[in-house]
Parts: sequence; C-alpha cells; structure tokens
Amino acid sequence: MINAVLLDLAGVVYDGNRAVSGAAAAVSRLRASGLPLRFVSNTTRSTKHAVLERLASLGLPVSSDELFTPAEAACNWLRDHRRSPHLLVHPDLKSDFRDVPAADRKAVVVGDAGDAFDYRLLNEAFRQLIGGAELLALAPNRAFKDRDGELSLDAGPFVAALEYASQTTAFVLGKPAPEFFRSALATIPCPAEHAVMVGDDAETDVAGALGAGLGQALLVRTGKYRVGDETRFEPSPTAVVRDISVAVDWILAQRCA
Repeated sequence: MINAVLLDLAGVVYDGNRAVSGAAAAVSRLRASGLPLRFVSNTTRSTKHAVLERLASLGLPVSSDELFTPAEAACNWLRDHRRSPHLLVHPDLKSDFRDVPAADRKAVVVGDAGDAFDYRLLNEAFRQLIGGAELLALAPNRAFKDRDGELSLDAGPFVAALEYASQTTAFVLGKPAPEFFRSALATIPCPAEHAVMVGDDAETDVAGALGAGLGQALLVRTGKYRVGDETRFEPSPTAVVRDISVAVDWILAQRCA
C-alpha cells in the first residue's frame, strides 16, 4: 500500500537550472491521484526560499510546508539544544540561520560550502570542535552532479575530515538520517511503511529511506546516478527506473494493484 510519496529534487525533479524531462507532468499526475507529496532535498547551497522560487520558475509550484531541507532541520536542532551556529556553509545559505537565537554554547554546522572550503575556515571549525562544540552535518553526500555534468565533491568528505581530526562524530540532519524522512511523513501523516521515496542517490536517498522504515524506494537513472549504483549499497532499491515519469507510472500501478 502506498499512501504518500517523498521526492528528491536535484537529479530527480530538476538538473541544474532545467527541469528533468517530464517532471512537471509527473508531479501533476501524483497530485491528481490524491497522493500526498513531500519534497526532501539535501541541497545545502541554496536557501529554502530560493529552492521554492526555482521550482516555481520551472512550472513546479511547491508550498513551503511541502519542502524539507537540512538547513531548516539544523535551525530547529540549534533552537531545541540552545546552541549558536558556527557556520561552514555556502555563503548563499547563511541567511537561513539568521533567526537562530544566540547561545553560550556552539555547534559547527557543515554544508556544501563550495569554494569556501579552504584551510583557514576548516581549521577554524576544527578548533571550535576541539574546544567542545558539537558537529552538525547538513548532509553526508559524497558527491553531486555539477554544472558541467561531472561529479564534484559534496560536503561528506569534509565532514569526514573534521570527524577524523577532532575525534568527533557528526550528527546528520539531512538524508539519510531516519528522523529527516520521518519528520516529512509526520506532516501528512503517514506511517513510514506506507510511503515510497524516489531519488537519484542509491546511498542517501534509497538505502537511507529503506533504513528509516519506508516501505519502498525507487532509484532513477537521472542526476548523479552511475551504472551499477544500485548494487553498491544496502538495502537495495525496490526498483530502478529510467526517470521520474516512469517512477510515477510504477507508483500509480502499485497503488492500483
């Protein structure tokens, strides 16, 4: 039984500044079917507002309460734990943290900082960690599909470096953290076993969703997908499909079966 759908964005719904072919129609078909949708993205280079604007410009209007981002989860964590952020993130993302109240204790927040990943900033973060700050990883992704169509380093390798140097374990806020998937489903609400995830990352999207208890997870061959990805991580995808259009065909067929 499928009662809700979680969709990744980059590589599934859009690729760079263009919508994946058929994505708008596929999302419309899901909405017309009555299945609740939530969009769960590990993007850490753009604010939530900027992501919503991009989707609207691509003919994919999404409401703020349908979109879940790691930065939003991090702000909630910081407020709940009364921590001030020491940010090692992309400059475009910093405004998402402007309303977090100041606190005596700090947490280092690491996202995909892009060219801001330099020795000085990494060393500043390291010194915060050995001084007692906690380490928050917005996402642990190894790589992402860059504008030139090739894979580039994502935040995960830099998180791993800080973990190693400071002998600290990062608290992951985005995918594949089970709570990230569950928080999206809780707004529907829908039991995890009745939900399906669609993503292009076999590790964080697919194995992460299944590990969080989702009933099914589909891997699309768009975005960062590379041949053989479906065999590299466990649990394996429920199915591997060409793109979001075929994923929606699969979901609607399963729902009617």
